[in-house]
Amino acid sequence: MMEIINGCQLYYEIHGSSDASDTIFFIHGGPGLGDCRSDIVTFKKLEEQYQLVFLDMRGSGRSADVPPYSHEQWIDDIDELRKKLGLEKIILHGSSYGGFIVQEYVLKYPDHTKSIVLNVTAPDNEHHYKAIHNALDSDKTGIDKEELERLFGGKVKSNKDFKELYKKILPLYAMKQDKEAQRKKLEQIYFHYATHNAAFHENLKTFDLKSRLPEISVPALVVAGKHDWIIPSAYSRVIADLIPNSIFVLFENYGHSLVREQEDYYISYLEKFLKSELNEDEIIAEVP
Repeated sequence: MMEIINGCQLYYEIHGSSDASDTIFFIHGGPGLGDCRSDIVTFKKLEEQYQLVFLDMRGSGRSADVPPYSHEQWIDDIDELRKKLGLEKIILHGSSYGGFIVQEYVLKYPDHTKSIVLNVTAPDNEHHYKAIHNALDSDKTGIDKEELERLFGGKVKSNKDFKELYKKILPLYAMKQDKEAQRKKLEQIYFHYATHNAAFHENLKTFDLKSRLPEISVPALVVAGKHDWIIPSAYSRVIADLIPNSIFVLFENYGHSLVREQEDYYISYLEKFLKSELNEDEIIAEVP
């Protein structure tokens, strides 16, 4: 479905019944290369219990390229869609960069947030220095330091350049390598290099929520992968330490793509959290 939200044509899909007691908004990562398609495949099985809202953020996926590509604008787009759907409170699920947006949303709109799920994400941008080191130290990719600094610095030159840079780091995301699956994934991506540049060159320079996270009072599920190269689990652990009503789940054997590689286990933890059936402060998920 396409609809004009705050002056920008946004693509979104609604699954499940509007009569469901709770609605979950799924906020994708990777501004400029991410979109909601993978989340639909993974989480559609929840539609019998919840109303699910999947959207391509402004400047990503099938949504229009209408600046500004700022955290504030993305947050207000989410809230405007919430209002258009007639919802008082929503649950928000954010992965990676989408987790940055969810943290800022709950801080700005606490009265409209029921709970949050923060998957493989961080409270600030310090992790990107570690990510560059991890990429250079890996034997999975041939990307060089200049290319990584340009990518993480938001200095991508074009959509073609963006695609070539992402192709080089794509093997880092998965624990088990499947070159054909990586090739197919690369070819189906909608690249928006200007959105990426704004996110990494402008937004992340001042992104630091650590001092404000203790203000969050809604229940929070924080999930991390021990072998995450781009947002190491220690950064997610900081979020869980700072949010008072939080539960931390660490996937021992997985990294940044743990949702795709272990979706059944992930969804089982998610469902228990949403039903208030997780009582531990910290869980080590030693799944195979």
